[in-house]
Amino acid sequence: MPVVSSRHGLVADAALEVLAQHGSRGLTYRAVDAAADLPPGSTSYYYRTRAALLSACVQRLVEDDHAELDALAPLITAADRTALVRALTEVLHRWLTTGRGRHLARYELTLESVRRPKVASALHRSGTDLRQRIAAILARLGASDPPRQARWLVACIDGILFDNIAGANANQPLDAADIDAAVRDLVHAVLPTCDADRAPVPNGQ
Repeated sequence: MPVVSSRHGLVADAALEVLAQHGSRGLTYRAVDAAADLPPGSTSYYYRTRAALLSACVQRLVEDDHAELDALAPLITAADRTALVRALTEVLHRWLTTGRGRHLARYELTLESVRRPKVASALHRSGTDLRQRIAAILARLGASDPPRQARWLVACIDGILFDNIAGANANQPLDAADIDAAVRDLVHAVLPTCDADRAPVPNGQ
């Protein structure tokens, strides 16, 4: 269900904050009202059911994801594949720092989707749309199989995010250099003919 007003968006953002801080069990109308600094009963007025509130959370994340891609796409040109490394690195750093809560909320929604087909369907559609957009970017950069490579690039980035937000390295300090190197390795795996970053070949070889 789309977010149709600024107040709907405020409530959806507050619900994402509650999910990130307190998990799915903590997502109550009262908690969202408090997080949004709204009078009691406001959340239930805008979203009558828990399913509607969860759907609004997914929609809000989708809007954020597409805004990220809208900002990223113009930075990348067919003549400069290294721009993809730079852009993805900046996005990943942001998601692992200031955007960390959004991804914790996404994980909570993913667990909810196991038992809520509508949430699962919304997450699947958003994931498919994002992969298609990334495939289009990779195609402009000369990828040999953009749909497949976009799928695995996104999967690997998801793995890095999970490992550093909720996985084995969640309590470790963020190693910025390690993240930079991981992104570069991923992009080179997807676009192995990236001449701009290839080491010079000695004469005669």
